[in-house]
Amino acid sequence: MASSAVAPTSSPFVKGEEFLHSSSLSSSFCNQRCRKITPKVVASVMAPPQTQRPPSTTGSVKNAMTMTEKILARASERSRLEPGENVWVNVDVLMTHDVCGPGTIGIFKREFGLDAKVWDREKIVIIPDHYIFTSDERANRNVDILRDFCMEQNIKYFYDIKDLSNFRVNPDYKGVCHVALAQEGHCRPGEVLLGTDSHTCNAGAFGQFATGIGNTDAGFVMGAGKLLLKVPPTLRFIMDGEMPNYLLAKDLILQIIGEISVAGATYRSMEFVGSTVESLNMEERMTLCNMVIEAGGKNGVVQADQTTFKYLEDKTPLSYEPVYSDEQARFLQEYRFNVSKLEPVVAKPHSPDNRALARECKDVKIDRVYIGSCTGGKTEDFMAAAKVFLASGKKVKVPTFLVPATQKVWMDVYSLPVPGSGDKTCSQIFEEAGCDTPASPSCGACLGGPRDTYARMNEPQVCVSTTNRNFHGRMGHKEGQIYLASPYTAAASALTGFVTDPREFLQ
Repeated sequence: MASSAVAPTSSPFVKGEEFLHSSSLSSSFCNQRCRKITPKVVASVMAPPQTQRPPSTTGSVKNAMTMTEKILARASERSRLEPGENVWVNVDVLMTHDVCGPGTIGIFKREFGLDAKVWDREKIVIIPDHYIFTSDERANRNVDILRDFCMEQNIKYFYDIKDLSNFRVNPDYKGVCHVALAQEGHCRPGEVLLGTDSHTCNAGAFGQFATGIGNTDAGFVMGAGKLLLKVPPTLRFIMDGEMPNYLLAKDLILQIIGEISVAGATYRSMEFVGSTVESLNMEERMTLCNMVIEAGGKNGVVQADQTTFKYLEDKTPLSYEPVYSDEQARFLQEYRFNVSKLEPVVAKPHSPDNRALARECKDVKIDRVYIGSCTGGKTEDFMAAAKVFLASGKKVKVPTFLVPATQKVWMDVYSLPVPGSGDKTCSQIFEEAGCDTPASPSCGACLGGPRDTYARMNEPQVCVSTTNRNFHGRMGHKEGQIYLASPYTAAASALTGFVTDPREFLQ
């Protein structure tokens, strides 16, 4: 097995509370209690000098805390926190979109008054992205409600779209909220970001506490700027080893979810560390954190480092202050992976934890491939798919749909040269491979949507997808079968018409 467990110690996590026991875990994982963690390859990276840190993050460590505990302690103006405590947390950013925004606005007006003003017009980010390019009147009306509210409240960050016939004539429109939040500088280390979407945990890649909340909670935050949260205990995932050229972060998170199950991190923070994680670019780190919710996680988090700071250089004028887990911090459980020994994996229908090696599914005939979503529609995801198509020199054997997450990603697909291609762009390589023309940026068919949504599964087909969920009906038809995979595996499968290990084309 490619992972090993750390031997347990006798030190309890919380006095009088027994630790999680799970006989369903792989035999390579031993149940364990919290212990003092001293990763052999992980080193804290100090942020550029900024303001002085509050007591919870500096000085001699009297009460060691994890990153998540520190962020929530700062946001609740507490010097220390322990898992299980309920605290009022001051929110730095609230995000909502066209699916949940109207409901959130309705609750805000009902509870705070029809003439009430939001707590901070510059800390609310509203991003239409889910059901955009459709003729469905109700979906279009949702965006109208957002627009009216943002005008009424003078919301600073509303990424509007008015002309659905050509997204490029809408300069404010971005696309998928989670990727847009990062690209527009709303993801900052040490802050609290809440959003009315379960994949808001995506922003944890920036060393930020980010999690999804419901419309009722969001309506309260919209008016009060704070929320009562329970401090989650932390699971730590240490991933070391050189990343093979046929693996992507999607393989890593599917491996983890397959190990611990879709309930294995229920209301837990998932902290990712190790030499492998340090080597990942920001978009790959986003993929890791994006899918912690598929394991039941409250939030995912990666410590900020020079990679983070460089990404943020031209994106936000606001100062930020990263925090890092103390060496003596208490973790509920720790998992170790030797990434160099892992293989490409997929999640078979109909659960993200139904893990199998891609090569074990080589006889599964497919009808289509979908590359897109907050999980798999970023620039690096399309670069990865193009790399496979370029290496093969072949044409796809099944319809292959491409949906860039944002306007910026769409532009990258058409402008950035793919390494080793002789200056060809992704779009040129996709065209030569016979893929569909890259679509307008949005969530597309990831959540199914109205029947006229681009690439929606309106028939009971088999699809290899870079999205995040493969439940019954997730991408449309209730009898559709979705195999979750990395962009490498998705592209390789498009070339053969079967679920395919990308090592067939990447040597």
